[in-house]
Amino acid sequence: MNQIFNLFDFKQKVDYKTEVLSGLTVALALVPEAVAFAMIAGLAPLTGLYAAFVMGLVTSILGGRPGMISGATGAVAVVIVSLAASHGVEYIFATVILAGILQMTVGFLRLGKLMRLVPHPAIFGFVNGLAVIIFMSQLDQFKAPSGEWLSGESLYIILGLVLLTMLIIWGLPKITKAFPASLAAILTIFGIVAFFGIDTKTVGDIASIEGSFPPFHIPQIPFTWETLSIIFPYAAIVAGVGLIESLLTLNIVDEITETRGRGNKEAVAQGTANILSGFFSGMGGCAMLGQSLINVSNGARARLSGIVAAVMLLVFIMFGSGIIEKLPMAALTGLMIMVAIGTFEWASLKTINRMPKSDILVMVLVTLVTIFLHNLALAVLVGVIISALVFAWDNAKRIRARKHIDDNGVKHYEIYGPLFFGSTAAFNEKFDVLNDPEEIVIDFQESRVVDMSAIEALNKITERYLKVGKKVHLKHLSPDCRKLLKNADKIIDVNIIEDPTYKVMVDKV
Repeated sequence: MNQIFNLFDFKQKVDYKTEVLSGLTVALALVPEAVAFAMIAGLAPLTGLYAAFVMGLVTSILGGRPGMISGATGAVAVVIVSLAASHGVEYIFATVILAGILQMTVGFLRLGKLMRLVPHPAIFGFVNGLAVIIFMSQLDQFKAPSGEWLSGESLYIILGLVLLTMLIIWGLPKITKAFPASLAAILTIFGIVAFFGIDTKTVGDIASIEGSFPPFHIPQIPFTWETLSIIFPYAAIVAGVGLIESLLTLNIVDEITETRGRGNKEAVAQGTANILSGFFSGMGGCAMLGQSLINVSNGARARLSGIVAAVMLLVFIMFGSGIIEKLPMAALTGLMIMVAIGTFEWASLKTINRMPKSDILVMVLVTLVTIFLHNLALAVLVGVIISALVFAWDNAKRIRARKHIDDNGVKHYEIYGPLFFGSTAAFNEKFDVLNDPEEIVIDFQESRVVDMSAIEALNKITERYLKVGKKVHLKHLSPDCRKLLKNADKIIDVNIIEDPTYKVMVDKV
């Protein structure tokens, strides 16, 4: 048994009671979310529930972050909704399978480390935007089926039950942590509604969750290039959105638990789960920040909680639909509102006056794109691009040159700061070609030649000196810089003074 546990990386000490109870809580919270996301995508409720089961089970066993929960998500739903409307559910299954293949490829190529490029303000914006989305999605529970806001007794009942749920989740841990506060709140509200016969909205009012074991199903689509051209763009976006949301969730859970997950392993697991989801009649998905936070806040740290959540979800579908459909939506609404409150990075508001304006801009833009476009991949991409441009601009202004003439009449330009596309204009302005002596040394001991724009800048400056009959030497180039120049020897022709005693540490990771 221990060998089996070690095979799937079950190495940490497991608190079985906490894991099982937390998994049960997560399973209850997954039901309305999976149904809602399936309906957003224009699919049958069971399509979302099957996806939640398969995604949750596979990633809990194979994933790179124990304790993280995956399932059907809104991020994927908003991507596939137009394809579902135009081509039907069979194309969705095929798209999810192809997205899974792309995600596995990313994992096998070990590209998960690209998440290092996501700046912290972008993560703040992503988390804050997602918290607002989670909160806003719960407001529908305060509306009648006609879309109008509830009023009178109906409003007071659901509002009171929601507030009581939130109070229990907030207050119970201050008294005891022997039982998950989220599960206690759900059971308490369920008991109150059942005992007093309170008429309020239940899970069954949204949709029926009764079903069987997810049926194996090969997508019934024509296997042609035309089909591939239709589904590939959607699959690429689903894969990208799923990986971004999953890896960002992994990083956030890492910070909360003060442990480190494995991004590439998680990418492979997400891909495997999506492939199986497509073959077992699911809409696909990715990691769920809200449910993951419920899980870790309950004290779950191992894979068992995710496995229990997935298995219990299947039990609900196959055997317990009659009971689960009677759960008051007020309890689940209160739970998700508390998740939204816990998800929001309140510390980011306190540090606004201390953050650079560029970081504030990134955080606000990512938050707004997340909220209004529901496109997490685009939101994070916007944050990365703006941060990269600001970084490039700041470094472009840092290049400078210290000048002196030695006893032999040779003029030295000691360059400080990186030479790259953003700093080439400032670099060229440092030289006085016409008034300089016959021999020039450009010293890069405190600089780096970074890209082809930098090489072209060197080419132009040497050409300017050569045209007036002056000789140029490049000194203290690091090995990687000399390699760049060697690779570009057909573009640039310069004299390099070798200095074997000078070494620069080069990042080879």
